[in-house]
Amino acid sequence: MGLKDFTFKFPQESAQDNIALERRSSLVISSSRIPPGPPSPAGSFPSVAPGRKARHAFRSYRLKGEYVQPWVDDKRLKRTKYGNWIVWGFVFLGVCVCGYLAYDGAKQAKLGDYCLIMDDHFNGIDDAVWSHEVQTGGFGTGSFDWTTSDKANSFTDGDGLHIVPTLTTETTEITDQQILNGYTLNLTKSGGDGTCTSDDYKQCSVKSNETTGEIIPPVRSARLSTKGKKFIKYGRVEVVAKMPAGDWLWPAVWMMPEESKYGPWPASGEIDIAELRGNPWQYPIGRDAMTSTLHWGPTPKLDAYWSTYSISFLRRTDYSKGFHTFGLQWSKDYMFTYVDSKLKQVFYMKFTGKDTLWERGHFEGTVVNSTVVENPWKQTGNLNTPFDENFYLILNVAVGSQNGWFYDGKHNKPWVDGGPTAARDFYKAKDQWLPSWGEGSDRGMTVKSVKMWQEGLC
Repeated sequence: MGLKDFTFKFPQESAQDNIALERRSSLVISSSRIPPGPPSPAGSFPSVAPGRKARHAFRSYRLKGEYVQPWVDDKRLKRTKYGNWIVWGFVFLGVCVCGYLAYDGAKQAKLGDYCLIMDDHFNGIDDAVWSHEVQTGGFGTGSFDWTTSDKANSFTDGDGLHIVPTLTTETTEITDQQILNGYTLNLTKSGGDGTCTSDDYKQCSVKSNETTGEIIPPVRSARLSTKGKKFIKYGRVEVVAKMPAGDWLWPAVWMMPEESKYGPWPASGEIDIAELRGNPWQYPIGRDAMTSTLHWGPTPKLDAYWSTYSISFLRRTDYSKGFHTFGLQWSKDYMFTYVDSKLKQVFYMKFTGKDTLWERGHFEGTVVNSTVVENPWKQTGNLNTPFDENFYLILNVAVGSQNGWFYDGKHNKPWVDGGPTAARDFYKAKDQWLPSWGEGSDRGMTVKSVKMWQEGLC
């Protein structure tokens, strides 16, 4: 197709049009008595400067009138049009398919029925729900606090439940010297701290001795649990809490089995919904991080927690700056933890497939103390054993530890795990860590509410 096939018709200019254009072009503002005006506002045309010609008027050179459009009958144009229809058809079909898949997935993800069995907003500490665990032994972690039922360490007000650690010398008559030497603490006696709740007498009394390095726990705190009162086997837990700020504080929201049906820890399992460190973000994993963990294994040395834990970090803030929801969703087929929303999962584990936890832990044939370890879960045949029994809830703030939770040699840690004088070294460094603790209830964990649902109908 050549240029001769195109016919263009341009509008003709009249003589009058040319004369008018000439006159407009030669227009001059010659009066010198007119002062220049202010700058033109945005969007308006500028004033014509004195002695200068007006700008040439804009003229459009678009084709006007009738002209030939040979491409209209080109068959290739129709093929392009059909191609566009096909593309948009597939786009529409894709949207429909995605919508159906989303609907079908949401329908299959229905959580089922749940029964609310606990809804505590802490107008007080309800004895029908909570019990204080009182002992000195660190609950197997080697922490440096002893837990009490003293109102200085656990109390409620308009903000909720407060679990606050205090120096032993602040809330008892025990002196600084007695903490280090020559004093016997016996929690089996009735008193303001209540009777020791441990079955192990070693966890109920301690005597300070400067020679052996044994000291009275230098910090008092609280540990509340729902054991024997509120528990679930499959369901949901949500705890709304604000965490403490302070070096070597260890707040935790976690669960333990009502009965150690499969043997001593960790054979019967442990569910840590949220554990934190009170140290600042400069610490390797400080109070800007929340950790969720499952503990399980046939013996303490074979605890497989390292394969079932996860960490969630906050950005530009930390968990002591405000309240957050720490949640657990638990069924026979899966378990996951979350923070603030189920969409913000921290840890997720499936109990489906063909392998039991014994097989997933690769425990078969393992030898401990010259003895081949036996499977404590073989009698159930369940893929989620030991997480197929009733678990109760625990809230506590521990101080320090000797189980590796606080890393040796990091952030000026003043003690070494397992050292003969670990507790003494920690206490003698109180001028370093105590100023980092808040004042009053700010140094503790504040729990606004706790909710617990059992899977199934009420």
